[in-house]
Amino acid sequence: MNAIIVDDELSNIENLRALVSKHCPNVNIVGKATDIVEGALLMRSLEPDLLFLDIQIGSDMGFDLLELLHYRDFEVIFITAYDNYGIQAIKFAALDYILKPIVVEELLAAVAKAEIKLKSKRKNQQLDFLLQHLQKSKQLNPKIALPQQQEIRYIEVSDIVHCKADNTYTNFHMVNGEKILISNSLKEYSDLLQPYGFIRSHQSHLINPKYIRSWLKEDGGILLLTTGEKIPVSRPNRERIKYSLGF
Repeated sequence: MNAIIVDDELSNIENLRALVSKHCPNVNIVGKATDIVEGALLMRSLEPDLLFLDIQIGSDMGFDLLELLHYRDFEVIFITAYDNYGIQAIKFAALDYILKPIVVEELLAAVAKAEIKLKSKRKNQQLDFLLQHLQKSKQLNPKIALPQQQEIRYIEVSDIVHCKADNTYTNFHMVNGEKILISNSLKEYSDLLQPYGFIRSHQSHLINPKYIRSWLKEDGGILLLTTGEKIPVSRPNRERIKYSLGF
C-alpha cells in the first residue's frame, strides 16, 4: 500500500515513518505534508491507498483536507494527541484512529483493517458518512455507524430504543423490534449517545428517553418503555434520573 502522512509537526511525521518502515513492510510512505493544502495536492497527484491524517493541523482540522478531495477510494487512519470532538465524530463513523504517542500494536491493527477494506475496491462510504456527520452535527435526526462482521449499518439515533451491555458487546434494541449486536462496549456508546439525550440508568442499560412511558415504583424504581420492556434503575442513579425526567 502506498501511503501519505499529513501532520503539522515534522518530528511526528518522522516518528511515524520510522514505525511504519520497521513494523509495516507492506506500507510504502510516498509523501508527507505539514498543512492541508499541501496534503490535498499530494493526495490528488499521488493517489495513495492510505492516508495517515492528524486531526489538528495548525489552526485547521484534518477533516478540512478531506473536504478538498473529490474521491473517496482510499483509507484513512486518523492520529491525535488527545480525545476531543473530532474523536467523537470518528467513532460515530466507525473509522480508525490512533492516539499519540503511537503504540505499535494499535498501528498494526489499524493498518491491517485498512488493508482488508482496500481489497474490496469500493468507495470509502465511511468517509462520506463522517463528512456528512460533521456538516450536520446539529441535525434533528443524526445517524450512527454500527460495525458488524459483514457490513457497517447506518441507523438513525432516534430509532434506538435502548442499548444493553452483553459482556464486552452491546445489543441495540430498535423501535422496529430488531436487535443489533455490536462488538464494542456499552461505555463507548454511552459516551457517543449521551450528548443526544440518552440516559445511563444502570451499568448495563442506556435508554432513549423518547421511549420511556412511565416510572414504576416496584423494586425501588423501574423504567417502563413504550415497547413494554422494563429497564432497571440502579440505586445511585434513581434521584438524578427522576429529576431529569420530571418524575
